[in-house]
Amino acid sequence: MVPRLASISVDLDSLGHYCRIQGLPESLLDERARRLVASTAVPRFLELFAAVGAPATFFVIGSDLADDGLARALRASAAAGVELASHSFAHDYALSRAPRADIEADLRRAHEAIVAATGQTPVGFRAPGYTLSPALLQAVAAVGYRYDSSTFPAAPYWAAKAAVMASLAALGRPSRAILDTPRVLLAPRSAYRPSLEDPYRRGDAPLLELPMSVSPALRLPFIGTFATSMPWPLVEATFRSLRGDVHLNFELHAIDVLDASDGVPPALVRQQRDVAVPAREKLRRLETLFAWLGDDRERVTLATAAVRLGERGDG
Repeated sequence: MVPRLASISVDLDSLGHYCRIQGLPESLLDERARRLVASTAVPRFLELFAAVGAPATFFVIGSDLADDGLARALRASAAAGVELASHSFAHDYALSRAPRADIEADLRRAHEAIVAATGQTPVGFRAPGYTLSPALLQAVAAVGYRYDSSTFPAAPYWAAKAAVMASLAALGRPSRAILDTPRVLLAPRSAYRPSLEDPYRRGDAPLLELPMSVSPALRLPFIGTFATSMPWPLVEATFRSLRGDVHLNFELHAIDVLDASDGVPPALVRQQRDVAVPAREKLRRLETLFAWLGDDRERVTLATAAVRLGERGDG
């Protein structure tokens, strides 16, 4: 019997990116808050991965590597077996709407920054805000990446994002986030080879798309924020609904292991409600989930999953 796979990945978005989403000024962040991903989140994740023996993937924003502390933390992560993948250079939420040449320039700049700062060569990509376009996927392919992991066909997430963006605009604090096309909600839930002309449909692209996990019926988003802040019985039930999936792709953000006591500004805590959950509770939940992922699956990095799923013809 071919083993089913599970992957854990973390988008290392610094707090400045959350200010942009929430329409808040980045001047809210003091030096401690600006460095929380490197100083606190990455070490917590490394301890968690080591505790359960789980490999993982970090998605790195190239411009954030100007912080020497983050570069050191990522070199330590790579030494511990964590895969480093690209999350673009500028983390521009509107990247998918840019001209193809500009997108490719951003991706190549991110690639070079990651290699220079960490010595690791990325083979995968995740788009800012999970938003793809033909031009963006074509640029990912042109850079030569083995996989993309941006597709997030979660209906409740899409609806909630639309509502938040509308409310912020009404308050005069427009978000820099971009609402993806509703076509994403019809994208495959499992690994697939996408079309370069329509990323949310199957095609013959020279890379594999690894969607983030959503439940089969309601397409609930089985990601870090959901797992750390929703009622635990709902988290358990959603996990059970995914047991038939060949690949479970569990995505998190660095902020998922932070709380207000770590130095997240109160204004951001009020907008990012999951930060109000104590970090110790979030870490306890994640340790349980990471262990569950290894009960009847082989836990692998996304790079390994792309190879294995591609060889099996799942894409």
